[in-house]
Amino acid sequence: MSIFSRFFGRKDEPSDTGALVANPDLEDPVALTVLFAQPQPIDIAAFGQALRAYHRSTADARCEMSPDPGPFIALAGWRNHVVRLVGFDAPMPADALETCVGPAHYPQELKAQVRAHRGHLILYYAGREASVLEQYVALATVAGALARLGALAVVNEAAHTSMPAAVFDAEFEVEGEGDSIELLRELDLPALYCGFVKYDVEGAPGVWMRTYGADRFGHPDFAVLAEGHHEGETYFQLFGNVLRYLVDSGAEMGAGHTMQVGEDRFMRLRAPAETEYFLDGPGTVMVAEMIGADEIVQRPH
Repeated sequence: MSIFSRFFGRKDEPSDTGALVANPDLEDPVALTVLFAQPQPIDIAAFGQALRAYHRSTADARCEMSPDPGPFIALAGWRNHVVRLVGFDAPMPADALETCVGPAHYPQELKAQVRAHRGHLILYYAGREASVLEQYVALATVAGALARLGALAVVNEAAHTSMPAAVFDAEFEVEGEGDSIELLRELDLPALYCGFVKYDVEGAPGVWMRTYGADRFGHPDFAVLAEGHHEGETYFQLFGNVLRYLVDSGAEMGAGHTMQVGEDRFMRLRAPAETEYFLDGPGTVMVAEMIGADEIVQRPH
């Protein structure tokens, strides 16, 4: 089977034994976009070497690209992971880029470089891992390998956020500072796999803050009307902790649910009011309200 057929995971063709084949049953896969300062061809051999060196679990990773002229397409894989790569010698659409760069938490100087990028590569998960978190970790692993080839930033369009590519470079593992893939797994969810956005709404007395992308995990996004921008870190951590609990436990939360979110902090969820139309989509959004301990709903075990 040709790489083109395996790239699309065609069911009507026999698979080569041991060959990288995209999962044809995976619909609407999670994706990340890797940005480069200049449009440049990807050296597939150097990419494969960087991916194999990234972590002990990727030591047998394989990479191959289409030999045909035209857009860059390639496959990378290890264990039960397969990632599709599609390259473009052009920047991301400006509006989509700004949605992901504006709210992100890194220096303005680097954001200016990201806005001026001239090439990008989209990574689509195409393996057989069921966990969405592990799918994202696999994509972030590939992004880490690409960071060693000069990548500038990593963008999650579904989550309205981005991060510097240097964050994904795993040199720290060599220096004994930690396990690179475990750190990707433990990354604060609103930092990349979900997003965290603050915005002023005309007529609102404070600052609205919300997550994006939790629907990819099968969970609602969370929003809150904060007193001001100074509470950004507080709600970034609070929503990150709640989402981590939901992802790790498989628990579900919806309107009317209450929970303790700190030593003396409690939260109740509600659906957005009609006047809060700006919270619409793309998935379910729950508005968090801080309440007293006496308002916690005790649920039967």
